[in-house]
Amino acid sequence: MRATSRSRRTVLGALLLCGALTATGCGAKTGDAAGGGKAVAADTSGDTVKVGLLNSLSGTMAISEVTVRDAVKLAIEEINASGGVLGKKIRPVSEDGASDWPTFAEKAQKLIREDRVAATFGCWTSASRKAVKPVFEKNRSLLFYPVQYEGLEQSPYIFY
Repeated sequence: MRATSRSRRTVLGALLLCGALTATGCGAKTGDAAGGGKAVAADTSGDTVKVGLLNSLSGTMAISEVTVRDAVKLAIEEINASGGVLGKKIRPVSEDGASDWPTFAEKAQKLIREDRVAATFGCWTSASRKAVKPVFEKNRSLLFYPVQYEGLEQSPYIFY
């Protein structure tokens, strides 16, 4: 791999993760009572910050999504090797959407509420994105959607 492309990927990954950490305020609430649920704070205690990886690791979409998950994990490894983001190492928490849209929504809820991730990277299809959109909006948590999409949709909680 050329050093230039590796450097660009590292910088892009660092910017995305830094944006996620800054947007969540490194411990700010990712949900509130107005969102219909109990307030949830991203777990930024200690020297790590968790980010969610939500991809199909099984089922029909695994052939496309496993490589996306692996690329994000590689970017996280490179960022951590360079000292992390804002003085903290990034710790990925991976969940399998299993190529099933209701499972994507269930796993998104788990990442936000139980794992208390600062942001989530994932989904591949429009159907999976549409399934998790209300979860991220309700919990006021961030999703970084990795592929182009058809448009006609917007959310302050999704980077398209």
